[in-house]
Amino acid sequence: MILPFVRHRARHLSIAVVVLATLAAASLPSQSGRAAPPDALVMGMVLEPPHLDPTAGAAGAIDEVVYANVFEGLTRIGPDGSVEPALARSWEVSDDGLVYRFTLRRDVMFHDGTAFTADDAVFSLQRIADEDSVNAQKGLYAAIDSVAALDGYTLVVELKHPDGRFLFNLGWGDAVMVAPETADDNKTNPIGTGPFRFVRWIQGDRVELEAYPDYWGPKPALARATFRFIPDPAASMAALMAGDVDAYPNVPAPEALDSFKADDRFTVEIGTTEGETILSLNHRRAPLDDVRVRRAISHALDRRAIVDGAMFGYGTPIGSHFAPHHPAYVDLTGMYPHDPEAAKALLAEAGIAPGDLSLTLHLPPPSYARRGGEIVAAQLAEVGIKVEIIPVEWAQWLEQVFRGHDFDMTIVSHTEPLDIDIYARDDYYFGYDNPAFDAVIDRLQGTADPEARADLYREAQTILAEDAVNGFLFQLAKHGVWDARLRGLWENSPIQANDITGVSWGE
Repeated sequence: MILPFVRHRARHLSIAVVVLATLAAASLPSQSGRAAPPDALVMGMVLEPPHLDPTAGAAGAIDEVVYANVFEGLTRIGPDGSVEPALARSWEVSDDGLVYRFTLRRDVMFHDGTAFTADDAVFSLQRIADEDSVNAQKGLYAAIDSVAALDGYTLVVELKHPDGRFLFNLGWGDAVMVAPETADDNKTNPIGTGPFRFVRWIQGDRVELEAYPDYWGPKPALARATFRFIPDPAASMAALMAGDVDAYPNVPAPEALDSFKADDRFTVEIGTTEGETILSLNHRRAPLDDVRVRRAISHALDRRAIVDGAMFGYGTPIGSHFAPHHPAYVDLTGMYPHDPEAAKALLAEAGIAPGDLSLTLHLPPPSYARRGGEIVAAQLAEVGIKVEIIPVEWAQWLEQVFRGHDFDMTIVSHTEPLDIDIYARDDYYFGYDNPAFDAVIDRLQGTADPEARADLYREAQTILAEDAVNGFLFQLAKHGVWDARLRGLWENSPIQANDITGVSWGE
């Protein structure tokens, strides 16, 4: 039973050897002199977005290219997670928390030269609520009752009930401002109000942006930015070392971090993300609809071994769907400690004999999924669960798993902030249904008091853990590597973003 884990470790060692050999070759004296900093940035990413409209897709890679760079919302989320003014320069909130009056910035232009006004804001927010809306986070804005433009630069939003996260939610990529005449084309030709405008997308390779000369705010230091998509860990690290890529905000090869730390040409920042990495279980399929089976899977998982083996120690084990750095976090990792015997007993109680249960495990491209999946499969094999690993590309994962619900298990990191409410959504991909949990989320959505909200978050976390809804693995760490002369890149990821609006080159 231990052989799959041994093979997994051997494979990782071979990957590490290839990466380190590549890094060593790139570190030879011939590579030591680097060109003077240009007014451009080349940023590496693991995943290519399926399209470029953040209001029409769930893929985090969309926001990682266009959020704050091309598109802006009424508010924006800063690097510390705080809500900041954006296209709304100020706002007033009624005493009962139901009416928001936004004063919009003047002289804001879309990249096609048309003016941004309150009418565009009305269109953007109403578009989210439309019956045919394809907004992946439509539920976040369900509290909106009405939207109206009092004049060209005054917007009034009335809510059905108080929502303590409303201003924060307006800062998500899902609520960016778009224009009626261009909204339908934003997937391939994004037109926003941000400091950078879209130049071209060479699919399978890169997206290119350039500074927008008529931007309403402070002009960016960069004249051009390129987002290159390099899914292979060894190739991405070699590109960094060779100077073909200036920055990788989330390197896919954590085994290479020590080498970068030892090289003064680079800055290495280990920060936090909102990425709860989970073994998602399809409750629509027996026997995963049996809580005893799900609890058995939770007992079979050794979170620390997964973090150490797949992420080389970078990551924090979690016991529910919540970020450990949040004040309302509850450490529930002790509810299902790694206990293969307890797992076997629960399977027997559910009437499943050793070797009788076979499950598929769909793994998207990120290394946390592909590498972690091998370890998870080996750990489940130790308790008598057979696992067929099925690697899938990101577009296939979105279509088959996320939208089609055609899977048994999958591993993915949910990077949206404070997204515990996804477990109350109808027809969400893992199919969890618990009226008691839904009631907690309903109370949470109508509660503005911070302490009361924290108590509800704690209650929600506990319900998910008790139900063993998914296999809660670890909180994804943000391990960024970039040219030491770069300034202004984010250390943490409070939201899905590669915000380059404040990036510049130093000496």
